[in-house]
Amino acid sequence: RAYQARAEVALVCFAGGRAEVRLQPARARPWSEAWIHPIAGGGVRRWRLAWRVPASCWRRLRTLSGAAALVVAAKRWRSMEQPPRPHGADAVMVVDFERQAVALGRCRQLAAGWEGEYLVADALIG
Repeated sequence: RAYQARAEVALVCFAGGRAEVRLQPARARPWSEAWIHPIAGGGVRRWRLAWRVPASCWRRLRTLSGAAALVVAAKRWRSMEQPPRPHGADAVMVVDFERQAVALGRCRQLAAGWEGEYLVADALIG
C-alpha cells in the first residue's frame, strides 16, 4: 500500500533489546521478502530499549513527509508486557508471524491496545 501511495516509510525490526533499521526513511520501494527475516536475540523481551532507534526514524519521516507509520512484526509475542503506543506514530500495523497450533494472540492484543491494524503474515506473503 505504501508503495502504491508513494508514501515515505522505514522498516525497523526488533529482537532481544535491540533494533535493526532494515530500510532507512525514504519513498516506499516494491515489496521484498528479503527484508523480513529473523534477528537472533530471543524476541522482544527488552522492548523499551529497542525503541530508541525507531524514534529517530519517526522524526526523519515527519521531516520528509509530515506523517509517520509504524509496522511491528513479531513471530511469537510471548511477553505479557503491553508497551505503550510509540510516541510519534500516526498509524500502527502489527504483523503476526505466529504459527503455533495454539496461538497466544498477543499480537492481536497489542494491535487492539495501540488502536492499530492487525494483519497475519501468511495472508500478506501468500
